[in-house]
Amino acid sequence: HLRERLVMSLRTTLGPPAPLLRDGPEAGRLLQLDSFLLFPSGLSGIRPLPVPFTTVDLDATFAVSDGAAGLERACRRLARDAESAIEAGAAILIISDSAADHDRAPVPALLAVGSVHHHLMRAGLRSRTSLIVETDEARDVHHVVALLGFGAQAICPRLALQSVAALPPPATQERFVKAIEDGTLKVLAKMGISTIDSYQGAQIFEIIGLHAAVVDTCFAGTPSPIGGATFSDLGEEVLTRHAAGFRQTAPSLPSPGFFKHHKTGTEFHATNPDVVDALQASASVKELAAAHAQPVDGILRRFSTGAMSHGSIAAEAHETIAIAMNRLGGKSNTGEGGEDPARFRTRGLPIDRNSRIKQVASGRFGVTPEYCVFADELQIKMAQGSKPGEGGQLPGHKATEEIARLRHTQAGIALISPPPHHDIYSIEDLAQLIFDLKQVNPLAAVSVKLVAEAGVGTIAAGVVKGLADVVHVSGSDGGTGASPLSSIKNAGIPWEIGLAETQQTLRRSGLRGRVRLRVDGGIKSGRDVVIAALLGADEYSFGTAALLAEGCIMVRTCHLDTCPAGIATQRPELRAKFAGTPEMLEAYLTHVAHEIRHILAGLGLRSLDDAIGRTDLLTQRTTGDARADRLDLSNLLVADGPAPRRFQKAVPMQRPTSALGDRVCLDALWPVLAGDRVELSYAIENADRTVGARLGGALAMELGTSAPPGSARLTFTGQAGQSFGAFLTDGIEFLLIGEANDYLGKGMAGGRIIVRPPDDDAGDPHLLGNTVLYGATGGELFCAGRAGERFAVRNSGASAVVEGVGEHAAEYMTGGTLVILGDVGHNLGAGMTGGEVFVYDAGIRVPAMVNAELVDAHRLSGEHQLLLEQGLRLWELVERHAAFTGSAVAQAILQDWHGALHRFWRVAPKADVARIENQHEGTLAARG
Repeated sequence: HLRERLVMSLRTTLGPPAPLLRDGPEAGRLLQLDSFLLFPSGLSGIRPLPVPFTTVDLDATFAVSDGAAGLERACRRLARDAESAIEAGAAILIISDSAADHDRAPVPALLAVGSVHHHLMRAGLRSRTSLIVETDEARDVHHVVALLGFGAQAICPRLALQSVAALPPPATQERFVKAIEDGTLKVLAKMGISTIDSYQGAQIFEIIGLHAAVVDTCFAGTPSPIGGATFSDLGEEVLTRHAAGFRQTAPSLPSPGFFKHHKTGTEFHATNPDVVDALQASASVKELAAAHAQPVDGILRRFSTGAMSHGSIAAEAHETIAIAMNRLGGKSNTGEGGEDPARFRTRGLPIDRNSRIKQVASGRFGVTPEYCVFADELQIKMAQGSKPGEGGQLPGHKATEEIARLRHTQAGIALISPPPHHDIYSIEDLAQLIFDLKQVNPLAAVSVKLVAEAGVGTIAAGVVKGLADVVHVSGSDGGTGASPLSSIKNAGIPWEIGLAETQQTLRRSGLRGRVRLRVDGGIKSGRDVVIAALLGADEYSFGTAALLAEGCIMVRTCHLDTCPAGIATQRPELRAKFAGTPEMLEAYLTHVAHEIRHILAGLGLRSLDDAIGRTDLLTQRTTGDARADRLDLSNLLVADGPAPRRFQKAVPMQRPTSALGDRVCLDALWPVLAGDRVELSYAIENADRTVGARLGGALAMELGTSAPPGSARLTFTGQAGQSFGAFLTDGIEFLLIGEANDYLGKGMAGGRIIVRPPDDDAGDPHLLGNTVLYGATGGELFCAGRAGERFAVRNSGASAVVEGVGEHAAEYMTGGTLVILGDVGHNLGAGMTGGEVFVYDAGIRVPAMVNAELVDAHRLSGEHQLLLEQGLRLWELVERHAAFTGSAVAQAILQDWHGALHRFWRVAPKADVARIENQHEGTLAARG
């Protein structure tokens, strides 16, 4: 919603729509609103509208004297009243709790809307009316989107607006409305939805803790895996809140501790001070008593740490975790911020700082060929359990020069990863990325991180069929260092539910033995690990607990860069306070391993292998709390047939290979390393995927980022498959005479790719697919034809010349230079914070194509030095493009360069444009 706002809309229509197949004026008789959010004055304007917009108010309250049972009766009454109103001609129903007073309690707005919406659907009447909710209950983004998702078409949050109006400036009702609307757009974007029409009534939710009777009445069709509270339970809650609201004594406004633990709060936090103290006490133990010093290596090897980036936490904290996990035989995870290359080659040394799991996320920060080849495992982050549907976020004040260097970005600029991977829009695309990573590093396992959710088992089955080695299920209790509060509440579900579904689906599909299952999401103790094993997990990841072990004190200011423990900060004076050591994390995890051994012994099991998938050893215990005991966990404990319960080492792991890619590597690698200059030619077809990645990875392993002593010029004729030239490095030039599919040059760090049409081409060729140069950090591309959409998305350093692109070009770009000698699509430069784009445009079309949020466009006209330097840089690229490709377009521009130069637009970040203007003004002042 931040970078592609042009395709999103909150426009809402009210009134009875005409039948789809009827043509006539009545089809247009709808009330159109710019937004679903109504002020009371707006709602007052709707109430008296005449036919065909007749409105009827439905009373969403019930008598306190009816007791808890009154809630269910009120929901059923609302449904009947709605049906009667429609039969009487009502076109708009207003569900209102405005009648709430000392004697009448409000029906929770979500129950009221859901019961009416589903009753009308069952009666075949829902399409004849619109639902508006007038409520004192809705006050934040989740309340609003839940109402929309379960049937509301417009909402008037009456009490919230009144409360804001009573506050002093700058708090205003308009700012509150904008915040709610922006939050709603973000929720839509997380689900891949562009318009509010597609979200209303879509029920894209999961329910944790409601009884089947409530679900069937108000939320039919929504996944609710564990049952829970009944109408009576909910009625008692409503009456308790109602009594508190109308008591005679002045309210004390206690903090419930909803977002952060509070000593008087009513919200339980699993990571509370008592837990933190106990965990840190275990980490301070220097050695174990001899009686317990039994081998635990086999358990420790199954442990990993969460994906916490260098950036979200300081280098010292990040490296301490890596050293500890390497000593234990486990795995640390880089997170999505890359890793200092100086750490790569410490692998195998006494102090090994190399993270064995290297993450590949949607932002591709720091993902270079060298980064990939020094991984034991490459993890594709599809989702994060604590904030599914969103990419990582790093505030600008934590993006120091050091972090910017590692991520190939600009210092001081906030970094928000795209919600999706722009090379993954289907399970086949995910399989392609798995294939790509196995080409650049054939020895690495590839894992895919999924979020616990309904349907995760089906997705996991596709991941296994895509030849991933590890499926990682992430639960909602995991931490996140820099997310808005609206991102981390009411998002994700417990890992136990997602893990159980994944295990059951893979067993039913006959796929369980082919893959390792890993889980994370608030795991702290040996008991947590054993439960995860019994539910099917082979491996276990510790995130927040690892930080606690090295000194985190849960101040929860990770996003503010003020961490007093020196962990979640980039400020030197705070980093100097970091007192964590590898031994502290080693001691904690060793204690966990011993606890696991103790529990296994009590179960009569010899190892974790014996425990994996043994759901028969789990039972639901009775707590004595009636509401808790109504939860039904039987769906988690299903054991499906004789299929393998765990990863079977005997199952051969398929290693996908690219025959042509392997041949190219074999032909060119050793001559290039020996200092020779070789020229080779190959035929290529679209079944030849990821050609070049194997060669790029091998060179990166040997030389890092250094240029090789020799070079290779490889010519390909035909139609290249996906990811041609991916992860290419310096010393290699690919010439393709033909065309290429999507993802050309993905992740390339050096080298050159030239694409030109065959000699018999008819002209104006479309030679490249979508998402070219995704995440590239270096190298060059010259293409004598057009490319598809999302050209150079997240480009961080490559230079390219192309003769036309589709929509969303240069999106999230942080470095490099692009020259576009042709048409461009909409949304050029969205989220662009570095680099520059030159566009040849004889008219004035380019400014209308630019996303002006962060970038500006100006003509290359003027005499001051910076513009002259830009013109020279542009001329050099166009001249080389003509020489490499024989482009007629480039040659025509060069023949009239003086006239053509003024037809170019330069698109660059506004900060860069302002710098040029300031320098120009300074020059003029000096002359004056």
